[in-house]
Amino acid sequence: MTPSTQATQPIAPIEQLLPHAAPMILIDRVTAVDADALEADVQIRPESLFNSGAGVGSWVGVEYMAQAIAAWAGYHARQRGEDVKIGFLLGSRRYECAVPEFANGTRLKVTVKLLLQAENGLGSFDCAIIDAATRQELARANVSVFQPHDATNYLQEGMA
Repeated sequence: MTPSTQATQPIAPIEQLLPHAAPMILIDRVTAVDADALEADVQIRPESLFNSGAGVGSWVGVEYMAQAIAAWAGYHARQRGEDVKIGFLLGSRRYECAVPEFANGTRLKVTVKLLLQAENGLGSFDCAIIDAATRQELARANVSVFQPHDATNYLQEGMA
């Protein structure tokens, strides 16, 4: 399933959707988004963060998924006129990857689909990474996230 871009608002550059700064922005752009899903592109390059020389280890796929979820949350925050907020990757269930690394030159499609979003900020997403050229699914996982209503207060309380 490819999400449909909302026609009333163009999709913002990725830097405006994530609470990250370079070089920690690992996805290149959002290509489609709707109320429950998002699709993003990642081009694997020799200069990509975590590149071993031949490519990026498949373990980074969980972070690609997490950043796509963050972009989905950031997009919807901006649609509501709110600031993009930080969130936390809690973990993944059944991360399965068909390759040991994502090879240089590969363009990945990262898809995330909302499964559950609770009022307290907990969320769960069905995620996949697909080779854009072959359309082969390379990785899949359910990813759990948490976005507190007030991250600063949450972090201060956690350190007290």
